[in-house]
Amino acid sequence: MYLHDYFRNCKQSGKKITIVTSYDYYTAKIVNNTKVDGILVGDCSSMVMHGETNTVFSDIHVLAHHVKWVAKGAPSKFLIASMPFLSTKKGVDSAIENVEILMKAGAQAVKMEGADGNEKVFETLTVAGIPVVGHVGLMPSMHYMTGGFKVQGKTEEDAKRIVEQARKMQDLGCIAAVLEAVPENVGKMVAEALEIPVIGVGAGLHVDGQALVLQDLLGLITDFKPKFVHTYLNGADLFSNAINEFVNDVHTLHFPGKDECYHSYVHKVLMHKDDRN
Repeated sequence: MYLHDYFRNCKQSGKKITIVTSYDYYTAKIVNNTKVDGILVGDCSSMVMHGETNTVFSDIHVLAHHVKWVAKGAPSKFLIASMPFLSTKKGVDSAIENVEILMKAGAQAVKMEGADGNEKVFETLTVAGIPVVGHVGLMPSMHYMTGGFKVQGKTEEDAKRIVEQARKMQDLGCIAAVLEAVPENVGKMVAEALEIPVIGVGAGLHVDGQALVLQDLLGLITDFKPKFVHTYLNGADLFSNAINEFVNDVHTLHFPGKDECYHSYVHKVLMHKDDRN
């Protein structure tokens, strides 16, 4: 089934779509064996993987590197790659070249923030048969314009603008839309206004699916937690406890134990020879 058809079928049947992020081979391999529908290699990799303060530091070639290894680790999952900061703003030809880089690295679809100014890129990609996912609401690469990572659509005017942007993306050929950091009623408005699925990232319960950053889901990030994040595992403590247990075992001579040591066959042979003498 095509990605486009799968997303639409999910919306029509009421099945919620689930998406998590991944940026490397080993986590992608784990995700590949779960029930999640798709993987997003997002531009938030600059934050969760590289320690930057926001997503504008993302680079098309670094993202392509992440996409390559995620595609290798999760061959049975839909893989969506984000178009990073300014990667669609330097002309259609430049944008298409950037899309080509991500698709050849293994992406099956690309995600683009905002409809305004990207119309020709959306249309060109649709004609080329490349699935595109739109992104409205809070758009991280534009956070300087919105005063930071803040909830969008809090006023009636802003809510209408978000709905209009989402509809525009649908008209331009998007197969789905990501809706980030909006009040729950706005999430419902957008989902009801569109025929394509709306994937929420902090958009409430009434959208057509949910996405989470894997490190947030696993509780691996301890210094920043958005309101919409639900942690399903206290991963940071589990990691720390395991590492400290390793250190303690080394200090107390419990590691390596007999099971972790190699044994010399030559030494045993020599001992038997000595016994015969």
